Amino acid sequence: MNGVWRSAFLALLTVGVVGTAAWLVFFSSVLGVRDIRVVGNLGIPAQQIQQATGVPKGRPLAVVDVEAVEQRIGGIRQVESVRVSRGWPGTLVVEIVEREPVAVVAVGPKFALMDRHGVMTEVKDVAPPSLPLLRVDRPQPGDPATAAALTVIQALPEDLARRLSEVLAPSPETVSMRLKDGREVVWGGRDRPAAKAGILLTLLKRPADTYDVSSPDVVTVK
Repeated sequence: MNGVWRSAFLALLTVGVVGTAAWLVFFSSVLGVRDIRVVGNLGIPAQQIQQATGVPKGRPLAVVDVEAVEQRIGGIRQVESVRVSRGWPGTLVVEIVEREPVAVVAVGPKFALMDRHGVMTEVKDVAPPSLPLLRVDRPQPGDPATAAALTVIQALPEDLARRLSEVLAPSPETVSMRLKDGREVVWGGRDRPAAKAGILLTLLKRPADTYDVSSPDVVTVK
């Protein structure tokens, strides 16, 4: 009989411990969110990201829907990607990658910053001098001419990219550039970017008004 009671007592004790643990993890604020730590942000204020999580302090960390939090933060236009994880006992960790502008687009009298995917992140009164002006008919994600122009910009070596003033793309196969010193470059399509960039760097040592590297095998200088 004593053995039966001992087994029953141990079973009840186990249930009580498990129940208490479950309550602490899933219902109690003991293991609730005490801190929302943001990493990877350079231009976006941490407070803005923390507010976008929609997670109040004290909510049990175990029940936070991290996928829903990621979707909410992903709605911030300057965010390219986000990963949310739990840092026990009470920290929600938000790791973000911000969109990096590679060009500007004229929007009326102002200028919109555009990232490598064609997403406009913010509007400025004055265009940053370090970014080239992009001239396309439909500056938006998914537009073939926009994609071609952005691909060309990213393919350029840093020292050459700094010399860009404008990038024009009437079509995906007719990309051209204007340098800050007024010289023009006929680039063509987005094929063979490394070969074109290497040849262009060599050609720019020669004085001319126009450099055509649209066909790297037969280049022309005027």
